[in-house]
Amino acid sequence: MTSEFLQVASQIKNIRLLRKISQNELAKRAKVSQSSISEIEAGKRIPAIPTLTKLAAALDVPVTALLEGGRGGGDSDQDTNIHHSNCTTATSV
Repeated sequence: MTSEFLQVASQIKNIRLLRKISQNELAKRAKVSQSSISEIEAGKRIPAIPTLTKLAAALDVPVTALLEGGRGGGDSDQDTNIHHSNCTTATSV
C-alpha cells in the first residue's frame, strides 16, 4: 500500500480518536462494517470514494481533511478543518 493511502488511514484513525468515537460507533454512523473500519485504519483496505464520503460525514469533517492527512505541519489548515468542520469557505463581499 502506498504512503498516501497509509496517511489517509492514519488520518481517519486520528480524527476518530480525537472525537472519542469507537470503531464500532464510527461504523454505525457511516453505515459500514466495523471490520471495514479496522481494515482501513490498519492500512489493509483502501476505502472507495463513497466510503470516504460516509466516513467524513460520520466524523463531521470535510473529505479533504481525510485526504490531506500527513501533509504539512501540526498547526496546518488541516487541524482547523478537523476542529471547525462546519465552517464554510470564505467569500469576498
